[in-house]
Amino acid sequence: MFHIQTQPLSRRHVLRAAGAAIALPFLDAMLPHALAAPSTFKSWGKSDVVKPRMICCYVPNGVNILDWVPTDAGAGYTLSPTLKALEEHQTEFSVLTGLGHPASPGGHSGADTWLTAANLKSKPGADYTNSMSIDQLVAHVHGKETRYPSLQLGDMSGTGGAGHSHTLSFDINGTPLPSENSPQRLFERLFVPESAGDRELTQKRYVERRSILDDVAADAAVLNRKLGVNDRRKLDEFLSSVRQTEKQVERLQSWIDRPKAEVKNTGLQLSSKPGDAHDRPMWIDVMLELSYLAMITDTTRVITFEWSREAGGYGGGGENHHELSHHGGDAGMLAKLAVIDKFHLSRLGRFLSMLKSTEEADERMLDRTMVLYGSGMNSGKGGEHSPRNLPTLIAGGQKLGLKHGQHLAFDPDKHPPLSNVLLTMAQKMGVETEKFADATGTLAGLVG
Repeated sequence: MFHIQTQPLSRRHVLRAAGAAIALPFLDAMLPHALAAPSTFKSWGKSDVVKPRMICCYVPNGVNILDWVPTDAGAGYTLSPTLKALEEHQTEFSVLTGLGHPASPGGHSGADTWLTAANLKSKPGADYTNSMSIDQLVAHVHGKETRYPSLQLGDMSGTGGAGHSHTLSFDINGTPLPSENSPQRLFERLFVPESAGDRELTQKRYVERRSILDDVAADAAVLNRKLGVNDRRKLDEFLSSVRQTEKQVERLQSWIDRPKAEVKNTGLQLSSKPGDAHDRPMWIDVMLELSYLAMITDTTRVITFEWSREAGGYGGGGENHHELSHHGGDAGMLAKLAVIDKFHLSRLGRFLSMLKSTEEADERMLDRTMVLYGSGMNSGKGGEHSPRNLPTLIAGGQKLGLKHGQHLAFDPDKHPPLSNVLLTMAQKMGVETEKFADATGTLAGLVG
């Protein structure tokens, strides 16, 4: 699945002098320089679904901000060295610089707060407190019409730990929603038909779950009469989660007998592994291809995709992304970080091309699909891992009212919160709200 360009050195290589054998230190030449076999997946060319959609794509560890930020602003700006990787799409996206999350602690908790803007230390006595992410606010509206209200994708499955999340999505109580990292499992979940026996077992599980939830609610009602004010508040938060789960079970039951969209796995490299440095290009591509298929079939309209967990990740040739983010201003490390940034943007560009090439009524799929891309930390000029001036761009959604082909530059010391972008996206998805987290309104200049 890979074409090896050069034979990497082995750490078993030794230098021999005066009868002594001295092991080599770890060198860049020891990295496997490989190119993934290109995907043969073909976009469908036409969509019969005309609905708004959004996908939020997260890269960890920040970027080489020096090569990321354009030198001029406004429409017709000059692409920065890194953003030239998206040159063919320049009219399809806006670069947003200077924005940040004022309440975020920064560091490697960036993924936890990227879509929530939460102050993780907001609750006295609690080590960690998150809030609802913007995708879940949108999913609450659109999820009533799709098999899955939202999808959570990542390079590590599950939820991870507080401050090092494996997911970008958090429910109304700030509880993390688990991610899927296996292309094969994701494809089966989305598109493989279930037998009558499978459906019967699924229905049985849902009935059992409803029974358990009913018992929990009944016991809580008895307990509630014995509690003080603070404990009642905590119990009410818990019961809110129970009620949300009940609603989820109800909607899942309503979809059991509805057939899944018919999708073949032609061209999908479903065996790609997220934790294999060699597989990184293929794995990112196939997860984006599955995202495309999930949206074009209206299986979901809301997706979050954490390309790598914070303090992790690889470049296209297996480079250690996290290590390079601690560059300390070293020119050589910054140059390598920029290579990873361009690699990531090349995969984003391929995804945008799929959306552009797909007709949808008299438009393109990209015109009604918003693609948010960025990181929840800025490794800065010296590798400081700041929550300020976060690398951010947003593409697509022009028929939803977004304005592109521009660099919106804000003062990092006097800027609107990044939540303004999130609120803008929610409103363009049809959510009737004027508030989200610390947003002061929609983002000036982004709406046409």
